[in-house]
Amino acid sequence: MDYTAFSYALIAGYLLGSIPFGLLLTRLAGKGDIRKMGSGNIGATNVLRTGSKGLAAATLLLDGGKAFAAVVLAGYFWGETAAMIAGSFAFVGHLFPLWLKFAGGKGVATMIGALLALSWPVGLGFCAVWLLVALIRRQSSLAALSAAAAAPLLAWALDGPALALTSLLLAILLFYRHHENIRRLMAGAEPRIGSGDK
Repeated sequence: MDYTAFSYALIAGYLLGSIPFGLLLTRLAGKGDIRKMGSGNIGATNVLRTGSKGLAAATLLLDGGKAFAAVVLAGYFWGETAAMIAGSFAFVGHLFPLWLKFAGGKGVATMIGALLALSWPVGLGFCAVWLLVALIRRQSSLAALSAAAAAPLLAWALDGPALALTSLLLAILLFYRHHENIRRLMAGAEPRIGSGDK
């Protein structure tokens, strides 16, 4: 086991993942500090609340793209295991970025990017579950939680135990970052997509 390579993959993944694209894009567009709007989250869902679908789409693509890039680069230089480490820590970096006092996003787009790079069928399966639940229930958080819960099962069936374990760890962190949404879901108070609420 090459601990040096794995350390490089971990650091590179975290640094890429910790780039707060939602915050940077909204500031560059003159929208102000996204952390002071809506839910205070730096992800695409909250960026959409600025009224700019373009900024939200760009945030979604870049937040997914940074994890995708981390996996591809680590895989190219250090191999498959390093790629999983880089993708996982890109996700961790997005959730807990050093530059924002460890208060980052909720990780949905970043998890999608990592899974698509590690195993595109699993990544597409995640997206399919998200879309299905979002269309039926019209709740972004429930869609994300459902897709995250399905990801380890999809990974086990379509790829193998290593990615299943990785997906499980990411899902646990994603559930943790959605703890407020989970409380609202249980109370029947979680807003619907397009409502403009938190």
